[in-house]
Amino acid sequence: MTDITSTRGKEMLGYLPSYYETSRVMKSILQVEGTEFDKLRQALDETLNQFFVRTATWGLNTWEEELGLPITPDQSESERRDKIISRLRGYGTATISVVKQVTESYDKGAIDVVEDHAAYTITIQFVDTTGVPPNLDDLKAAVRAVVPAHLEIKYEFNYFIWDELDKKLWTWDQLDALNLTWSELEVYD
Repeated sequence: MTDITSTRGKEMLGYLPSYYETSRVMKSILQVEGTEFDKLRQALDETLNQFFVRTATWGLNTWEEELGLPITPDQSESERRDKIISRLRGYGTATISVVKQVTESYDKGAIDVVEDHAAYTITIQFVDTTGVPPNLDDLKAAVRAVVPAHLEIKYEFNYFIWDELDKKLWTWDQLDALNLTWSELEVYD
């Protein structure tokens, strides 16, 4: 072995006198120790990532448990993170701002929240999202956890409508070439 490939091994060699740079024995020792230090650093970085929801992976179970959420390893990490962030944002008084933050943590798009005091309803409008968000059930549960029980919650979604289709001036052949199902056409952008 003549070269040190380990990041920490190279760093350790820099702390030693220059005559060790030609020693195969020292390079071999530094490579082995450096590799172990590289693994240790990677494990420390990975552990640190678990303390932040946006970077957590195997620590998501702990976050869910601490926040009283059901542990759902069958969901994607992104959906689980959305639930956790929503719960963290949802603590406190239920204001329109809080409802909006909770909803936006799931949808990643613009949301309007309209409150109708007389009818005791809150309407959540998905402004720039077409179709139904993939994790709507989780979103509904998170919003319900924040909104007082006496208020009804309504959801309004955007779909691709015929007027928008007419504006595109497509022929039937062009539309057919897209090879879309009806459900896919409803959310086509």
